Amino acid sequence: MKRSNRLTLFIFIAMVLGILTGYIVNVCYTDTYGGGNAGQMVSADNSSLGNTAGHIIGLSTGKGTTGEARIQKFADNISILTDIFLRLVKMIIAPLVFSTLVVGVAKLGDIKAVGRIGGKTMLWFISATFISLFLGLMLVNILQPGHSLNLPVPDSHASSGVAAAAMTLKGFFQHVFPDSVINAMAHNEILQIVVFSLFFGVATAAVGEFGTVVVKFMDSVAHIMLKVTGYVMNFAPFAVFGAMAAIISQKGLTILLTYGKFIGQFYLGLACLWIVLALVGFLILGRRVFTLLGLIKDPLLLAFSTASSEAAYPRTMEELEKFGCDNRIVSFVLPLGYSFNLDGSMMYMTFASLFIAQAYNMHLGFEEQISMLLVLMITSKGIAGVPRASLVVIAGTLSMFHIPEAGLLLLLGVDHLLDMGRSATNVIGNAMATAVVSKWENSLAEVPASQLKEV
Repeated sequence: MKRSNRLTLFIFIAMVLGILTGYIVNVCYTDTYGGGNAGQMVSADNSSLGNTAGHIIGLSTGKGTTGEARIQKFADNISILTDIFLRLVKMIIAPLVFSTLVVGVAKLGDIKAVGRIGGKTMLWFISATFISLFLGLMLVNILQPGHSLNLPVPDSHASSGVAAAAMTLKGFFQHVFPDSVINAMAHNEILQIVVFSLFFGVATAAVGEFGTVVVKFMDSVAHIMLKVTGYVMNFAPFAVFGAMAAIISQKGLTILLTYGKFIGQFYLGLACLWIVLALVGFLILGRRVFTLLGLIKDPLLLAFSTASSEAAYPRTMEELEKFGCDNRIVSFVLPLGYSFNLDGSMMYMTFASLFIAQAYNMHLGFEEQISMLLVLMITSKGIAGVPRASLVVIAGTLSMFHIPEAGLLLLLGVDHLLDMGRSATNVIGNAMATAVVSKWENSLAEVPASQLKEV
């Protein structure tokens, strides 16, 4: 069995075992320490949302206080596996992005090439963002997932616990341009690292012969970091096991049934987005788009299982180069995609915002919905790297359109399950963008089928 297929199999097995382990822990502690009125307590605490909303959020799982404490302890301990893996991934992202991007830009040779490729990249990103947001808007209007809830509008002072995003032009540019590259690397601010790397790479190319040593050094660093990536990826199945066991032990399988309609309709929307991206990819790449989708199955499964697009970044880079993309373009487009091309997250923002409005029977006209779409296109670009970034942007959007922010509590319980699909979709969107830009630049090499089988 090929190494990549072996890793896919191990990740899938780890996912299944994690779900089973979490379910067993949840059931065992429910049976041993069951009873109590945990659901009623949560319902009372969330009375600001109204009785119906409180019931949904504080849905009784049958666990008493002791059982919940033990389950929480288990989840905290088992999630250490996931935390270790994600920390290892974050450890390699900054040096990997910096070294590969500097080499890629320096080898492009001049600022005109950087501008040309950057223009094509941003054209794809803006188009993909609009399509993702618009598709989410269309589907939530057609499927109407929130109308059946009929919740009373909560008190205006009720809070969701999620801070709204600062929607200012000044805040956006402060996020883009670093005041310290060391600080940007320390906090894995990918967009800021990209900005510094662009300046550094262009300057390295401009000094000519003096920059050759730097390019060779950075090229060596990039290859070393890719080797380190291979070591880190061996830990992925353990991380997947920990992530799934933790979430299922805490929420139980009942959370899937309670929010089954909303989760199912959102994943239907993601499936539609995948089809749209694949069709556009087919128009540009031809039948090779299927080869691309086959190659990125490992990063997809990894992003889905850990609910982290970052976790899949190093492996996605490797698979794109195997596909035949110019490593200079991969190094340039992929990091930008993690700030400007999060297709799954974009769809979720319109879908979730209008779902909350529907839950409170608040009608938004066509003009207001288009305004919301345009606002999200802008505000979503300045929050890369923020924990629960989608929820942060949604919180700010809700307040702008006078939709109760407390409605976010309806989504917090299942946000992890939704984030799994968003993360996987982000990987597909960025991989497709990189391959398309490579094709537009006539830099997409034909890789023999025999070589693809070997990898």
